[in-house]
Amino acid sequence: MRLLVWGAGAIGGTIGAYLARAGHDVTLVDRDGDHVRAVNEGGLRIEGPIETFTARAPAFTASDVTGAWDTVLLCTKAQDTERAAAQLAPHVTPGGCVVSVQNGLNPLVLNETFGQARVLGSFVNFGADYLSPGTVHYAGRGAVVVGEQDGRLTERARTIHAALRDFDADAVLSDNVLGYLWSKLGYGALLFATAVTNDSIADALARPEDRAMYVALGREVMRVAVAHGMRPEAFNGFDPTAFLPGGTDLAANASMDDLVAFNRRSAKTHSGIWRDLAVRRRRTEVDAQLGWVVRFGREHGLPTPITARLVELIHELEDGRRELSRANLDELRALAATGSVAS
Repeated sequence: MRLLVWGAGAIGGTIGAYLARAGHDVTLVDRDGDHVRAVNEGGLRIEGPIETFTARAPAFTASDVTGAWDTVLLCTKAQDTERAAAQLAPHVTPGGCVVSVQNGLNPLVLNETFGQARVLGSFVNFGADYLSPGTVHYAGRGAVVVGEQDGRLTERARTIHAALRDFDADAVLSDNVLGYLWSKLGYGALLFATAVTNDSIADALARPEDRAMYVALGREVMRVAVAHGMRPEAFNGFDPTAFLPGGTDLAANASMDDLVAFNRRSAKTHSGIWRDLAVRRRRTEVDAQLGWVVRFGREHGLPTPITARLVELIHELEDGRRELSRANLDELRALAATGSVAS
């Protein structure tokens, strides 16, 4: 395929490198000029426990790229989606499509620019981090899913799916990609909670004293998903049925154990959220992810006190009004203990 990958960091860099190595005609765009120069001079290097290799693909900044593509993989941070869509619009052919390969419900944002008929969703859960200009760390495999927003199994979706299988042979073509994205919001909420501490993902999720809080948080998100008409999908240890209304504590704890086991297998110990807070000192995706949960919860008359307070905690950390600490979980545990989120 001839593909434009817009955003060549952790997600876009990893996928783009694999597709370029497999023979696809890949062009990379990134806002980091140093990264672009490094890729053009020495290639895009993928490091990690799975394999290490260098792929060659032309790279540009947004202001330098020219031309138009039938297929674009948008791999920017969720909060940059609206701005990226405006920059990207001249580079998508009239009959072309944009695939949101991002965290959050970004197809809904892209629909405003391109229309739903030209936007596909993609859910990814593999572990990767941008390390330095020209280098990305691919730490562990995870779910890769693509599909049309309306669930149709179109020819273009099949073609994109076939290309993604050159990255991960187990990539899934789904008739319910939005269900996967909502499940990722549930799991993402747990990751945001782990990121207010310095614990690794696995260590944080394994702590018995915090289990009730994590389960209550997951249930809060899944209640909103169901109220919004979604059918959440399972992936990589996250079992949405355990967090849906009627799900048992036994099932929820089993899913939590599975998530711990999944994360123990990855060389990526901490989330990208934690890296944004502790290492890169920049804004996280919290509004572009958990903001949807609070918004739709309000629309459906469902309280989301744990999620809403978690969003505030993340902002306090971003603004330097808090330090990373397990004490940051105290308020979340207290809210969970009130029993406001019914099973």
